[in-house]
Amino acid sequence: MKQGFSFSLLLLLLVITVGCDQKSVSPNIILVITDDQGYGDISAHGSPDVFTPNMDLLKSQSVTFEDFQVSPTCAPTRSAILTGRHPFKNAITHTILERERMALGITTLPEVLKRSGYKSGIFGKWHLGDEPEYQPESRGFDEVFIHGAGGIGQAYPGSCADVPDNKYDDPTIKHNGTFVKTKGFCTDVFFTQALSWIKGMSNEQKPFFTYITTNAPHGPFIAPESYKKKFIEKGYSAKAQGYYGMIENIDDNLGMLMEKLKNWGIADNTILIFMSDNGKGMRDGHNGNVAYNAGMKGYKGSIHEGGTRVPFFIRWPEKFAAGKEVQTLFNHYDILPTIAEILDVDISDVKDLDGKSFLAYIESDNIDSDDRYRFVHQGRWPLNPNNINGLEVGKMWIGDEFTSNPDSSQYVRFAVRSEQYRFENNDALYDLFEDPGQTKNIAEENPEIVNQMRQAYDEWWVNVRPYMVNENVPLAKERPFWKAYEAQKESSGIKDWEKPILD
Repeated sequence: MKQGFSFSLLLLLLVITVGCDQKSVSPNIILVITDDQGYGDISAHGSPDVFTPNMDLLKSQSVTFEDFQVSPTCAPTRSAILTGRHPFKNAITHTILERERMALGITTLPEVLKRSGYKSGIFGKWHLGDEPEYQPESRGFDEVFIHGAGGIGQAYPGSCADVPDNKYDDPTIKHNGTFVKTKGFCTDVFFTQALSWIKGMSNEQKPFFTYITTNAPHGPFIAPESYKKKFIEKGYSAKAQGYYGMIENIDDNLGMLMEKLKNWGIADNTILIFMSDNGKGMRDGHNGNVAYNAGMKGYKGSIHEGGTRVPFFIRWPEKFAAGKEVQTLFNHYDILPTIAEILDVDISDVKDLDGKSFLAYIESDNIDSDDRYRFVHQGRWPLNPNNINGLEVGKMWIGDEFTSNPDSSQYVRFAVRSEQYRFENNDALYDLFEDPGQTKNIAEENPEIVNQMRQAYDEWWVNVRPYMVNENVPLAKERPFWKAYEAQKESSGIKDWEKPILD
């Protein structure tokens, strides 16, 4: 009996040990997404303007996706990453005017990760709704360190607005519901806070998802003077000085992140993803030339390749081969299913997914392409007032009440992609295998392909149209960030940020 008892105890201990080991090997996940950085704004991608040694190094250590597509603007892309759904299925058809709010009741990536015991933190830009029920703490995030609206200091009619008069230097940030006054340039602040949280999670040996979402290099193109210096000396425009300076500052922060992961002994079992949210957001080149854009047509906001193709690197030293390139087309909404497959998380109950996992393309070279159609639409159709008490915003007239008619813009600024072809605006077809710069319209010579892609697009539009639930929502009378900020100022004051010390 004693011997049997000892054997049973040994077996029990072995089971517990194996279980603990299995739990401890869950990979950490870090997704770094920059704001308006183009595919070509990396020195390894041929940029004549910026020097990005850390992005170059990460690319060499990663599996890179050379045809990775997102949306033409930022909020739509961010919603697709977090839901695995096309942005229009998330009710996001704009970046302001209540149409940047990610519809409620949708399962998010942090919520999927909770099924495997993950904690999730966001550091930087959210831009999927500033009202409390839309904020990241209500969408599965455990740690929240963000600015409001789509950029630091931005404010628009309705709820989308950051803290009043906020700046890129020493910004006021909302940290788990409390506004804090930080010290330093915004990108440095976001990476520093993220690294502090990563270190804490690592010390607790808890798997984590860290979402570092810089507002740089988005306009108004403000960079620290030390990063602008060389561009000033070379005669770049003021916009270009700030834009490229911000990218080189991001690169230094990415290098710090990679070095800390190595020093803390967690780099090998951390999935590190680097990407951008849309095409290049600045067109000024050196000495008055048009900015380098890797030979692509279009920039941020356009439905051309230059508006939607972005860098995408994914590194996992323990599992993925370094230096591999995948040429197959993938999208932002493919990220969630891929992470779910890596972690073996059941997402069969997650509704209306558009994405498919690309894990097989990372792990094998002999995979036949799944040539799905991908649909791009700029959105941003105008709003029409129902009363005369409105205000003019750009070319749009915004009333206290307004109506929206998406169907009037169905065939305006849209594209359909397959592996080989890009069909745009109902009258242009490009063969991207032969003509990646989109210089020759071959629609007339290929009516069958045009008809197939047009039919697929019409069917898709009918499918996504009912999901656009934000279109006729009245603009909010209050700006939640402003209201909460002023209330805190009056009650307890704005606290100083306790800058973490990183060893």
